[in-house]
Amino acid sequence: MVARYDQMAEFYEQRSGGSVSDPATAALLDLAGDVSGRRLLEVACGQGRVARELARRGATLTGVDISAALLAKARAYEEADPLGICYLHADVTAAGVLDGQEFDGVVCNYGLSDVDDLDGLLANVARWLRPGGWFVFSLLHPCFPGWDSDAPSSWPPDQGYFQEGWWLAGNSGYRGRVGASHRMISTYLNALTGHGLILDRAAEPPPGPDMEQRRPPGAAPVPFYLVARAVALNPTASL
Repeated sequence: MVARYDQMAEFYEQRSGGSVSDPATAALLDLAGDVSGRRLLEVACGQGRVARELARRGATLTGVDISAALLAKARAYEEADPLGICYLHADVTAAGVLDGQEFDGVVCNYGLSDVDDLDGLLANVARWLRPGGWFVFSLLHPCFPGWDSDAPSSWPPDQGYFQEGWWLAGNSGYRGRVGASHRMISTYLNALTGHGLILDRAAEPPPGPDMEQRRPPGAAPVPFYLVARAVALNPTASL
């Protein structure tokens, strides 16, 4: 499997580090709640910073990513400080992946815009979750209009919010190196519902002081992150 992040694993590690205190990740952990004793899966786990935090909070973790380079870093952390995390190299959108596995919760931190096949992923999430299990995700807010060259908008500036699809930003940050898939909020919500994942809670955490300093003079505060929790519908229930 060829992964976009394989070529920028070192850059990703330097930029993301091991902290989970950034606003979106902190909100994701808050929506996950008490995970002690839970069996959890992190998709697009990268070098495992969220998986490690969830394991420290008492969960049993499996992490899956398509990037072999990032998984090598995650496994190195696990070897140095064992937390019982199992890391798997797989495409989370592929039919049959993790067949027969069941989890209490699935998390995805910033990863949905890196996944080209959203329906493929959500179909698997719904299959992996036990009834009543939850899916918590965070991402750059689909409505974010962009502030500077290193914090580009969620969508291509020359096309606007309503034009969905993958695009490559013209900068040296994540979106300038691996691109991103822009989707409207309605697309995410309808896709979740279409796979029996019902919105339970949502948060739009402020960007924090470091990012706030980069807000253009005179520009009004706008949503920067979107974090949400969806619950798996009981298959015997009806919408």
